[in-house]
Amino acid sequence: MALWIYVSIFAAFMQNLRFMLQKHLKATKLSTGGATFSRFLFSSPLVALGIWAYMSVTNAPFPALNGKFWAYALSGGIGQILATACVVALFAERNFAVGIVFKKTEVVLTALLGLVVLGEGVSSLGVVAIVIGFAGVVLLSDPPKGGARFFNKAAGFGLGSGLLFGVSAVGYRGAALQIDSPDVIVRAGVSLAVATAFQTLIMAVWLAWRDKGEIGRVIASWRVSSLVGVTSMCGSFGWFVAFALQNAAYVKAVGQVELVFTFLASYFIFKERSTPKELAGIALIVVSILVLVLAL
Repeated sequence: MALWIYVSIFAAFMQNLRFMLQKHLKATKLSTGGATFSRFLFSSPLVALGIWAYMSVTNAPFPALNGKFWAYALSGGIGQILATACVVALFAERNFAVGIVFKKTEVVLTALLGLVVLGEGVSSLGVVAIVIGFAGVVLLSDPPKGGARFFNKAAGFGLGSGLLFGVSAVGYRGAALQIDSPDVIVRAGVSLAVATAFQTLIMAVWLAWRDKGEIGRVIASWRVSSLVGVTSMCGSFGWFVAFALQNAAYVKAVGQVELVFTFLASYFIFKERSTPKELAGIALIVVSILVLVLAL
């Protein structure tokens, strides 16, 4: 298999670990903003140090960063912040497995955004995948205790996270494509370092303004928060390498293997159980993913 497939699977595994840790932080100690900030605070310096060390050892020159790079990187960074906040907030509304499956609407949304922004299209099978996936989302959007199907917080957070993660993926791929370097590690590492530094700064300013004391609570929970940072760094680097090598829609399609890791965690660690309707919705989402892989 190609390198981008291996790193996409690795990234999906590390991302699942990060969401597990963030679910714990959200449930026990931190606000949605704090749990979101934890991934950036501890990962940003590690990313910067790592790419600096790599470029020093290999004598790779620092690439020129044009205006398009900054536009793509910063839009991707903002999209990722908001998407992560949506997922963390969703954990308070639905169980871990269903929360992650809601997030997986990012696959079809990434394909659509890639077509509009980068001109990277999908085939007619991609349309079939979108329809099947939408049917699964309809089932998953039913709240556990009744109520409005689409007009509920779980559906809003889930679909919002999928759209915003799509924006993030397309932005990051666009940023990597703007870097003129033959070294994929340099393209991915520089893009990631810029994005995480920006994300740390903007989240710190936001929390200092809107959620006083939360930064201190994030630092105080460093035993778990630092693990969030490490898993975030590993997962993000994997995604960035994959985005530098391949179409974002292809990468996100392979990344659906995260669903396997998610259900194992939901069943064995969080002791959560899904309803038959939720399982049917999840099955439709998985089928849509398989169809999308065929389309790609």
